[in-house]
Amino acid sequence: MKHREPFQMRFVLIVYNFGMVLLNLYIFRELFMGSYNAGYSYICQSVDYSDNVNEVRLIILKILLPNTDYCDWVLTLLHVKIAAALWWYFVSKGVEYLDTVFFILRKKNNQVSFLHVYHHCTMFTLWWIGIKWVAGGQAFFGAQLNSFIHVVMYSYYGLTAFGPWIQKYLWWKRYLTMLQLIQFHVTIGHTALSLYTDCPFPKWMHWALIAYAISFIFLFLNFYVRTYNEPKKSKTGKTAVNGISANGVNKSEKQLVIENGKKQKNGKAKGDLAVVQTKAIIM
Repeated sequence: MKHREPFQMRFVLIVYNFGMVLLNLYIFRELFMGSYNAGYSYICQSVDYSDNVNEVRLIILKILLPNTDYCDWVLTLLHVKIAAALWWYFVSKGVEYLDTVFFILRKKNNQVSFLHVYHHCTMFTLWWIGIKWVAGGQAFFGAQLNSFIHVVMYSYYGLTAFGPWIQKYLWWKRYLTMLQLIQFHVTIGHTALSLYTDCPFPKWMHWALIAYAISFIFLFLNFYVRTYNEPKKSKTGKTAVNGISANGVNKSEKQLVIENGKKQKNGKAKGDLAVVQTKAIIM
């Protein structure tokens, strides 16, 4: 790869990003509708381990036993639905490793930042723990909130992949970072309320989640200040978007060499030149 030209992957990025939009939208819908219909509490919801309700074969068993109470069958189905949505959420964290792959193939190594690597590695690992031991209960809230954020985020990335012509319509990229910061504060508040109400959910997971969210607040605030409040001093002239660098297509700097108001076809100036350098466009 060292001596190869960067891969141009515009079509792949468009398909990938909007595919992630659809996946996260599905997860959000399943969690929202499932938790609403099952009467889940946003203040405290314990994990229901009874009768292995997270196993799909239990649904078949219920169908084969028509004398089983209908309400119990529906509730069981909703529990399984939520557990399945959380499993897909965990899978989506693995799929997101492709963000890093695309950066490397396109030689955007500056975008593989500490925040990017920290986010992707820890999310996948922590949700493996979550799916294994708490596939339900309080875990639904964080996944539901984060999947909504990712719908907005990957929509932005997908649009940027279309090219510079759409750049003027994407003025809201800084607000994605703000939205993510709000997410972390809401997570801390929700988890602290669960601890205050002594919710029957693993306490160590509550405290670990609070510490995890705090680490993200510091990292994202640092990113926000460097990206939006300080002059950009990147060697490549490109910056990341939303802490986790956008995987859209970056348009590198171009130089238009002009002599007496006319462009030189061969790009070489023969007289007094005015060099007009366009800014790098982050998509």
